[in-house]
Amino acid sequence: MPSNVSIYNNGAGPQNVQSVGGTQSNNNGSGTQNNYYAGKDNVVRGTRTRNLGNAANHSSRENFKIAIICALPLGYDAITMLFNQPWVDYAEKYGRAPGDKNTYTTGRIGDHDVVLVLLPKMGKASAAMAATRLMSSFPRLKLAFLVGICGGVPRIGKNEARLGDVIISKTVVQYDFGRQYTSEFVIKKTVDDLLGRGDDGVRSLISIYETEHGRRQLRKMSGQYVGDLLETAKRMGYQTDYGYPGIAEDKLFKPEYEHQHRLPSSCDICQKETENYCDEAAGASCNDLHCSDEHLVHRELRPSHSPEIFVGRIASGDRVMKSGQHRDQLAKEQDVIAFEMEGAGICDYADSHKNKKCQPFAALAAAAVTKVVLGRYYALTDASAVP
Repeated sequence: MPSNVSIYNNGAGPQNVQSVGGTQSNNNGSGTQNNYYAGKDNVVRGTRTRNLGNAANHSSRENFKIAIICALPLGYDAITMLFNQPWVDYAEKYGRAPGDKNTYTTGRIGDHDVVLVLLPKMGKASAAMAATRLMSSFPRLKLAFLVGICGGVPRIGKNEARLGDVIISKTVVQYDFGRQYTSEFVIKKTVDDLLGRGDDGVRSLISIYETEHGRRQLRKMSGQYVGDLLETAKRMGYQTDYGYPGIAEDKLFKPEYEHQHRLPSSCDICQKETENYCDEAAGASCNDLHCSDEHLVHRELRPSHSPEIFVGRIASGDRVMKSGQHRDQLAKEQDVIAFEMEGAGICDYADSHKNKKCQPFAALAAAAVTKVVLGRYYALTDASAVP
């Protein structure tokens, strides 16, 4: 019987279901259902049942086709909430290839067996090393997601991006890779080719999400998953609050308005006319520094807080973008819609007024979109036919 079939028994009469893998029968009028599938039986009283898969059916690491890589614990926890059934006890059973220092979590998301890895530290080098080791231990992987958080460009075409929206990368530009001249830094133009492109299945899927119809479906389904994940986090007692932090925390300041100490502060660094970096100011909140709402960019309110989806070019690098002016300049020059070291969910606007209050919700939204994209990708490519 397929793993995505659910059986409901709300009546008092008998129920008999014939499955390819075996017979399922219910001849008990009290609502007890006895499932017989592949030689295993479970008794579920008055509830829905479905086959969540069994880790024991997987003899080796070569059976895994899908991987998810997370850079931050927030993203990792959000992804683990997607698991129908995490196989904690089986992660070490599969082992690792010689020299692989990654730590893996395995489980099932929807109809797919997934291996999850958390990076030991942030940055491109760490991600590349982890990916190399991942491929050595799981050599038959067909698809890998890099899921996390990012800084968004406030205006994407005619649309306004908001905190909690999700970016799907179409191409990537490494904005700290190029040549430094006396007066400027020139990004290498062929970086798209150097970083590689997705296969035909990935490119076909992304093209669907560039259409209004595709994004509408993605918004609807991911919005439902966001609600499910919020309930899961509460039910499992997660200490992190993954809820939407509120419109009051979604502040976009004008690019030239810096996050710094203001008069009557005696900070010598911030009061200089030239641009200087103040480590103390960078670690303080806008409330602590009395950043004025008079310098906010006026934006129309959205009718809902469901994440919007954007598809485009992401600027990737080991440097965190924390300048509104440089953000807008690079976005215009390179046609990018987000800045990241790893991620996808918009948690700030890549300016000096960064705060971490929206990071959990952004990570949750990215996880929800990942589940939708994963299901749609394999529906398009007919995963069952992949050897």
